[in-house]
Amino acid sequence: MNKTNYLTMIPVMLCFFAMGFVDLVGIASNYVKEDLQLSDSVANVLPSLVFFWFLIFSVPTGMLMNKIGRKKTVLLSLIVTVVSLLLPLFGENFPLMLVSFSLLGIGNALMQTSLNPLVSSVIRGGNLASTLTFGQFVKAIASFMAPYIAMWGAMASIPTFGLGWRVLFPVYMIIGVLASVFLLSTPIEEEPADRASSVIDCVKLLSRPVILLSFLGIMCHVGIDVGTNTTAPKILMERHEMTLNDAAFATSLYFIFRTIGCLTGSIFLRVMSNRVFFIISVVMMALAMIGLGFGTSKTVLYTAIALVGYGNSNIFSLVFTQALLSDKSRQNEISGLMIMGLFGGTIFPLFMGFASDAMGQAGAVAVMALGVVYLATQSLTPDPSPRERGDD
Repeated sequence: MNKTNYLTMIPVMLCFFAMGFVDLVGIASNYVKEDLQLSDSVANVLPSLVFFWFLIFSVPTGMLMNKIGRKKTVLLSLIVTVVSLLLPLFGENFPLMLVSFSLLGIGNALMQTSLNPLVSSVIRGGNLASTLTFGQFVKAIASFMAPYIAMWGAMASIPTFGLGWRVLFPVYMIIGVLASVFLLSTPIEEEPADRASSVIDCVKLLSRPVILLSFLGIMCHVGIDVGTNTTAPKILMERHEMTLNDAAFATSLYFIFRTIGCLTGSIFLRVMSNRVFFIISVVMMALAMIGLGFGTSKTVLYTAIALVGYGNSNIFSLVFTQALLSDKSRQNEISGLMIMGLFGGTIFPLFMGFASDAMGQAGAVAVMALGVVYLATQSLTPDPSPRERGDD
């Protein structure tokens, strides 16, 4: 990658940071629940909205990219995201929060669908997977920061201007505006779409084995990601009678190793084939499922949580890259289908809840293990040759 591409990637990576804003829904929904004295079922409507909009908007966004281009679609997603972060400044009533979180989900669906293909317009060599993985690392920084900014605001550890924990929204809104300005002023050359496509044309792509397998792989990846976040603390509470405050460290441990995995994965993928790294990642996740399913000591459980965090951190980039490179002329539509797979974050927890009610948390782990088994049976296409990748 030449110097020009490096400079172009700076605003693109800032957009990846903005992509991480969606993860504020976890901590924000908890504060909304407390402030408005909502029940769990009502409060959970807020984060659920995010996954719902991925199902609705992902494929249409792929079609939109064919008409206006990837960069303009990313800019549109940033505008929607900035508006979503602006609304909570006017109050904290439930209808306003519903609109804000809905717009945040819509903006993120637009962004995830368009930003990943935009990277392929900048990175034309064989480092697409490693670059996408580094983007996930940048995204994870925003995910990490959200709970701390909200907590500092709630405790008045930083100036809040009367907003309390909601100071999180203007902080991220300003960053979103900066990302929009930097991306708008950065020239990016895009290949024109060969032809316009319809929703039916996009869905028909699922008839291709590599696209269908990749779509299901994304569903499993996100399902395991969301499932681990919710189940890891419950396992510690069930087997060690820990309080929720103490067991919550399990979620932090998962995010720590997922972030480390994204950072180191972006390095390893430059010297290691996608296929080999994919296999290593799945093996780590398989060992983690065994530990979570049958482990009793804290050491075994914490090790398992770290393993699934590290192993799952690079699955998205690897599977997404496999799908994009399968047909370079239909990357916009393929991206929409892959991002629609994030709806797996809704499906897996549902079945995990049924299983845990019947069998305890081991049942929830069994559901995630099925996702790992699927990933283990999914073979990545051979890495492209240097000539195919455009390497010098």
